[in-house]
Amino acid sequence: MHKAVMPLGDRMSPVELRSALSLSGIFGLRMLGMFVILPVFAIYAEGLPGGDNLTLVGFAIGIYGLTQSILQIPFGWWSDRYGRKPVIYIGLVLFAAGSFVAALGIHIYVVIIGRMLQGAGAISAAVMAMTADLVRDDHRAKAMAMIGSTIGATFALSLILSPWLNRVIGVPGIFVMTGVLVLTAIWVVYALVPDVPEHPHPPGTRGLEQFVRALCDPQLARLNYGIFALQAVLMALFIAVPLDLRDAGLAVDHHWQVYLPVMVGSFVLMLPAIMGTMRPQRLKAMYIGSIALTLLAQLAMPWLERGVWSIAVFLLAFFTGFNALEAHLPTLVTRIAPGRARGVAIGVFSSFQFLGAFFGATAGGFLYERWKTGGIVILDIVLLVIWLVTALGTRVPEARGGQREV
Repeated sequence: MHKAVMPLGDRMSPVELRSALSLSGIFGLRMLGMFVILPVFAIYAEGLPGGDNLTLVGFAIGIYGLTQSILQIPFGWWSDRYGRKPVIYIGLVLFAAGSFVAALGIHIYVVIIGRMLQGAGAISAAVMAMTADLVRDDHRAKAMAMIGSTIGATFALSLILSPWLNRVIGVPGIFVMTGVLVLTAIWVVYALVPDVPEHPHPPGTRGLEQFVRALCDPQLARLNYGIFALQAVLMALFIAVPLDLRDAGLAVDHHWQVYLPVMVGSFVLMLPAIMGTMRPQRLKAMYIGSIALTLLAQLAMPWLERGVWSIAVFLLAFFTGFNALEAHLPTLVTRIAPGRARGVAIGVFSSFQFLGAFFGATAGGFLYERWKTGGIVILDIVLLVIWLVTALGTRVPEARGGQREV
């Protein structure tokens, strides 16, 4: 296997930059599978046999996150034991197969099976672990920022493109398109993502033992709760935001006029929060500050007028904190987790991420039906206050610098 030495320096090396960009793209495809059908699936499901059962419709949407949360840990451990790329290949094949099954659209149960298969390709942990393998600690925050920004951009792009894609190719076509893109991603992994030396699995170390250690580590537990809360807040919030924008007089087809500038603006504003975070003190300060900003945005929301501009200002503040946290959380996990159990630790982390998405969407729908946006805001504030308090005890280790061979 060819090995390239990453020199020390202020800039990412070409290998690091290529790794971060290609792996961010693959990660974005995973999130696209969860986000792109959200604005149109409930309407599409009305025409399916069994689609009149809203419980089944909600289950079809949520089961993706549920199977993701269950399988992230095994996939992360397998990537530690058998290598990152083989696990990523298997996950992408499963995701593509699920997309094509869901595209059949002959019954709501068939779509549920397809969504379950999509979620079974739980490669997020392996992709983040591979990013950590290929990018030095000095620049890992930048690489994780690319992944975090990709998640935010994928979310915004899904909201913008989904209604248009539904008109052009329909929901079955969206599933087919997603499957084709994922098959293309297999080639990207093979041709563009650099290889890394695979560390042999430590003799006598069992996957269950590694899992228990990762789950019980108090520092990792703080981060696991953090990603759970962040995803729950996001999914619950976006039960209310589209409806609030519509109630404010903005037609659904024009919601992109809010989402697009908000996402661009929040990306620019969050850059200072992720630059120069190699030092533990600055990384912790930016991490705590980003949680506080997200909480302040939620606290301000009930006092804002329900106009389009007010909602846009709220979203700008929220996504500035959200995008920064999407960069800080994986960076902290990869610093704290033991190198040879990094895949397991990130697997636990990713499981909490998708479990948070499942919880947030389910709880958000329940609360909005009964108490509208106010109920969701109260849930979000409770989750974020708990996170802020627990995050104060986070201990950030020094970055492990030096030359690394990849």
